[in-house]
Parts: sequence; structure tokens; C-alpha cells
Amino acid sequence: MYTAEQLNRRDASPLTRAMMAGGTAQLLVIIISFYFVIRFLAAGAGYNGVQITFWLNVALLWFNTVVGMLWEKDMYGRYFMCREFFWEDVGNLAALIAYHAYFVALWLAWSRHGIAVLMLVAYGIYLVNFVQWILKYRKT
Repeated sequence: MYTAEQLNRRDASPLTRAMMAGGTAQLLVIIISFYFVIRFLAAGAGYNGVQITFWLNVALLWFNTVVGMLWEKDMYGRYFMCREFFWEDVGNLAALIAYHAYFVALWLAWSRHGIAVLMLVAYGIYLVNFVQWILKYRKT
């Protein structure tokens, strides 16, 4: 997966640390947001928390996407869809689409319940991609 030079560059890169911090922050925000979404779906309360944490997730997803693209350029010479991380980039693109479907749902005046379910779908897509990225990253 990594040449010795790439492994050294990966481990020394500040982009690697930024991705780990951003990924950890997003995972924590997703856990908190998941709580708010489930609470809203079960009891109808806390929709403001749902929205605030979702917006934080969108910001963190974009942060992680940009840092990841810079990291891929540094490691493999391409900003996006490099052969070594192709499926992780496909998953990231799917997460971006799912997250931004939220804005379409708002524009189309979906119900709060429908939007909350859409958020759960977006979180699921992100979590699958997060796990596949971690597994790939750990390969040496």
C-alpha cells in the first residue's frame, strides 16, 4: 500500500494529524447529533440541537475533504480519486451528496421527521466511509 518513503511522509505530515483530529471531531459530533436525532424522532424535542450538530457535521465533512485532498496530493500526486484511495473517495463523495441532500430537503419543505431520517442516512454513509478509510490508513 505505502512505499517506505510514503509511510515516512504520511507519519511526518501535519496533514495526517489534521485528518486524525478532524475525523475524531466529526465522529464525536456525529455521536452527539445521533443522540439529538433519535431524541427528536422519539419525543419530538430538540430539533434545534439536530440542526446545529448537523451544520457542524457539514463543516467538518468539508474540512476533512479538503485536508484529505491535500494529503492525497502529497502522498500520491493527485487531489482526488487516486488509485490507492479510490473507494474511500467514492465514499466521501457519497457522504457529501447525502449531507447536501439536507439543503435540498429544506428547499423542498420536507417535514422535520423526513429531514431527521435523511440525517441518519447521511451519518450511516459517512460512518461506512470512515471505517473503510481507517482500515486502509492502517495498512502499511
